[in-house]
Amino acid sequence: MNYKEQADVFKKTFGLKYEPMAISFTNDEISSGRYEKTSICKALKLASEGESFIIDKDVSICPGGSQFCGFSEIHAGEKKRRLQKFLTKGEKLTSSIVTFERMQKLAIPPATDLADRVVICPLDKAEIRPDMILFLCNGEQACRLIALDTYWDGISPKQQIIGALCYTAIVYTIMSGNTNMTVGDWTARSHQAFKPDVIFLSIPYERIRNLLEAIPYCSAGDAEVYIPEEFQAD
Repeated sequence: MNYKEQADVFKKTFGLKYEPMAISFTNDEISSGRYEKTSICKALKLASEGESFIIDKDVSICPGGSQFCGFSEIHAGEKKRRLQKFLTKGEKLTSSIVTFERMQKLAIPPATDLADRVVICPLDKAEIRPDMILFLCNGEQACRLIALDTYWDGISPKQQIIGALCYTAIVYTIMSGNTNMTVGDWTARSHQAFKPDVIFLSIPYERIRNLLEAIPYCSAGDAEVYIPEEFQAD
């Protein structure tokens, strides 16, 4: 099954409103996609609507996105002080520099120097093997996808719910290998006008084949539910 066929199955089975997105960290040259100044969160919004993006250190305009995706080093010294002030006094997303530090240090490290560029595009337009698939979905769709993702092994993935959208929706899954569900961060949601019901569900691409193969067997896919007589209500 090629990438377009996979995308078609996802859209048909789950009635997705947004394009499932292929995200790849790569050093290879990519022939198609918008290469322009942008933020990761804006690229996610537009890619879910059909656009494709190639992002590197020269066009990534968000310092946080550049740091999490590996285009710049971890902030230290005066740069870190400015960031601490911005997040606590500007964005007001954390109560103190201590809680900000705790949030950073208890999480999986960012993708420092992992690759030259990140490709974000609809799955049906992918040129190279994705590292992960990102779904913008509602609660019911997320429930079904997670049920299918865990159908064969029954192991609940470790979650990273809080943090910057680019980190929780992309980098955490890339660096940990875990399926992750997050609502992102309030700044990214409000600035990019993501709809109130949108949940970000990230699945490593190495798990996608098993997920797709579970669809005909699992009631979260298209398997018919059978309720034995002894379990039926009187």
